[in-house]
Amino acid sequence: MDKLINDFSYGLFFWQAIILVILIILLAKFAWKPIIASLSAREEGISNALMAAENAKKDLANLKADNEKLLVEARAERDAMLKEAREMKDTMIAEAKNEAVEQGNKMIAQAKAAIENEKNAAMSELKNQVSSLSLEIAEKILRDELSNKDAQTKLVEKMLGDAKLN
Repeated sequence: MDKLINDFSYGLFFWQAIILVILIILLAKFAWKPIIASLSAREEGISNALMAAENAKKDLANLKADNEKLLVEARAERDAMLKEAREMKDTMIAEAKNEAVEQGNKMIAQAKAAIENEKNAAMSELKNQVSSLSLEIAEKILRDELSNKDAQTKLVEKMLGDAKLN
């Protein structure tokens, strides 16, 4: 340290001070403005990037909320469609059952009508057969009774007697 103090030269100090001032002036005139401008541009770029990141984060949050809302709406719409489909299915089944019951009732009514028609036709045919059979029997009985003359006379007298009574 003693050597530094002993070797100190005012002339050298003066020129070094002048060179330092010139260097500071030159740096201030030519280098500091571009350095400060690049620093402020970098600072502005960083702040813009931070704001863009924050905006992107907000947009992402909004998109996520919108997606959740869309999911809720889609689920609600799906549930409504399923409910409507179930109701439609139940309605179709009920209509099919009602139609089947109606068709069954119609078929039963037609069968009853057919049975009744067949019964009436059978009864009519039976009556016709009974009446023709009765006529044949009566004819045979009358032939047998009217075959002899005494029986004919008795029958005529009996009928005359019955006719007077009525």
